Amino acid sequence: KKKFWWFMIINNLSKRILSSILLLPLALFFIIKGSFFFNFFIFVCFFFTAYEWHMMTKKKNYHIIGYLFLIFSFYCAYLLRNIDNDEGGLFFLLVIVVCVSSDIGGYVFGKIFKGPKLTKISPKKTYSGVIGSFLSSLIFGLIYIKYLGKKSKILLETDPLFIISLIIFISLVSQIGDLIISYFKRKAKLKDTGKILPGHGGFLDRIDGLIFVMPVVYLHMYIL
Repeated sequence: KKKFWWFMIINNLSKRILSSILLLPLALFFIIKGSFFFNFFIFVCFFFTAYEWHMMTKKKNYHIIGYLFLIFSFYCAYLLRNIDNDEGGLFFLLVIVVCVSSDIGGYVFGKIFKGPKLTKISPKKTYSGVIGSFLSSLIFGLIYIKYLGKKSKILLETDPLFIISLIIFISLVSQIGDLIISYFKRKAKLKDTGKILPGHGGFLDRIDGLIFVMPVVYLHMYIL
């Protein structure tokens, strides 16, 4: 049983890594290029995400609210990327790096260290996974800033303590977003929102944290 358990973890993790290796460079290309390329990329993401939400909640009375939130979230992502062509791209990528590393850190730490369950909403979530999410997002977020932050006035001129707080805050919102989508999946009696991404499930499974992070971060930046 122990060998089978490790095989399942490695197998699922390898699927995640392989699909990420294929998808991340493509996503990075569209995000960095900006303009038409980014607009096309974000429209495709919105289309698949909205479709998965429709299939998951079409018989529920809250599905319209979900559509409206998705439109708002993707519009905030568009605005955040287009704050300034270079600045927006660098900051947008920081948000992506923090969310992705938070998700991976939570998955790896949760599988390895296990421990007490976090909530019944998502039975696989553990407190060790939460700690792993925060640690991973901090490590990779700071590495990103160290090597690419020199090109960004926003990241250079911002107080380091604020940057650290922002990374932790993004990770927290991302984890909450993950739990919210998990709640709706449980109501729909689904394990994944789709099967289009091997090892990840659907688009909504992959960006569940991001769709909550984007509006929160944009509004935070707008207020500041």
